[in-house]
Amino acid sequence: MYQEHFKLREAPFSLTPDPDYFYNYTGHQQALNVLLVALQSGEGLIKIVGEVGTGKTLLCRKLLAALASDFQAVYLPNPLLTPFELYQALAEELNIMIPQGITMHDLVKRITEQLVLLRKGDKKAVLCIDEAQALPRESLEALRLLSNLETEKHKLLQIVIFAQPELDALLENDNLRQLRQRITFSYDLPALDRAAVRGYVHHRLTVAGHEGPRLFDEAALDAVYRSSRGIPRLVNILCHKALMVAYAQGQNEVAQAQVKMASSDTEDATKLSRSFLTGNSFYFTIGLITVLEVVLVVYLLRSVLS
Repeated sequence: MYQEHFKLREAPFSLTPDPDYFYNYTGHQQALNVLLVALQSGEGLIKIVGEVGTGKTLLCRKLLAALASDFQAVYLPNPLLTPFELYQALAEELNIMIPQGITMHDLVKRITEQLVLLRKGDKKAVLCIDEAQALPRESLEALRLLSNLETEKHKLLQIVIFAQPELDALLENDNLRQLRQRITFSYDLPALDRAAVRGYVHHRLTVAGHEGPRLFDEAALDAVYRSSRGIPRLVNILCHKALMVAYAQGQNEVAQAQVKMASSDTEDATKLSRSFLTGNSFYFTIGLITVLEVVLVVYLLRSVLS
């Protein structure tokens, strides 16, 4: 929509977790370093927790892309699985043939045999589960049993779980204390601070092909930080909408006013100071601006022709 106007190769603030847009902010880079070191050292169960929109899925995708060739990675984005479905999904990703009517015992046996073969071939199996706070309690227990698969010296399966803070509350339950005690590394993803929001926005614009003058002035970036509270997903949404408004207005730079308009229409964003725009729909505002511009062009044409 606005890429050509701002001389961008692609939309810079897409919500798709593209590893090319991974920003080496201290908190997220530390989390990636923790994951890589823990996996290289053979740790069994690792937990990454972050609030909604803090970049857990992107971190997971970045981890999968960064793993060395001696890792066999399995990624499960859908955690709403029964214990049998969890084992079945793992088996399918490990290219294990699953006959119809297989029992849980035989399924676990086949998974174990495949993991042993991978280890003999100098391959380390890693299971990454996104949105793990949605796993049923029985499946969390099944996950613990998977973490028990090991030889005398090595874990056969390393597990990384990415989750919202609700998982920590769930793990406080005494029934899950055995799983809790098996978590050897844990990291909480922080939100971006004010300086990091500036760097994050600049980074995404640069990756998207921007090479010209700045597209967000300082007041606009400050407004993005205050409204988003440093949550990357909200930063993306606000910046995308602000660019849409600036494009509709024919502006070459985003100012604080455009961010305020974007903020007023964004769920969960901290609303900025009230203005005449408060209560109006973001898209209604863009439509109104477009209509006014059309009316102005028609008026000018009529004035010239007359």
